[in-house]
Order: sequence, then structure tokens, then C-alpha cells
Amino acid sequence: MSKVLENLRYADSHEWVLVEGDVATVGITDYAQHALGNIVYVDMPEVGDEVTAGEEFGAVESVKAASDLISPVSGEVLEINEALEDSPELINEDAFANWIMKVKISDASEIDALLDAAAYAKVCEE
Repeated sequence: MSKVLENLRYADSHEWVLVEGDVATVGITDYAQHALGNIVYVDMPEVGDEVTAGEEFGAVESVKAASDLISPVSGEVLEINEALEDSPELINEDAFANWIMKVKISDASEIDALLDAAAYAKVCEE
């Protein structure tokens, strides 16, 4: 059983979101990193890029698969997790501690469209 944290929101494409004010910290879920296996590369946006909810913002590659990253929120990329450039496997060690990007949220109503922990856990069971 994958870990699902109560204080986060989730996209059904397996990204998690921690909302603090108007900033969303985004990463991939424990379920996603387990499904991918050993992560060898993370393609991240540039600081200053605009991302759109429901649209691709990067990719995660593992030894067995590549998966697009879908932004759960719209806004401007404020920061990327530079540690992942040299050590993408950190996501396998702790998917929730090793976020991918931080976004200044441009439409707070998009948060309401994301899943809570219970709803996301059901998605993982399907």
C-alpha cells in the first residue's frame, strides 16, 4: 500500500500538491514512484515558466518507463528542486520530501478540483 498524506491534495495523474498561501509545492506521489521503479532522470520546467493545470510540465524517467508530469495548478514556476538534477533517485527514497517545483498559483479555484487523500487512495486501489 502506498503512502497517502492527509495534508495534501492530489491529481488523478499522480502528482501531489501542498498549498501554502498562494504557493503550490508539487511532486509525484509515493504510488507513482513505486510504479515507475528506479528514477534516473527528472525533466523540470525553468524558473519563470508558466504552467497550466492539466498540461504537461516535464517528465520522470525510470529504468523501465517514462511518464509525463501533469501540472495540477496553473501559475508561474518560482523554484525547482535542483537536487533532483544530480540525484533524481531522491524521489524513490521519499516522494513527499522531494518535491519537483513550486508554483505561484494564478487560479486558486483549481485547488478545489483536486482530490483529497481519501479520494486519491481510492484512485490508487483501482
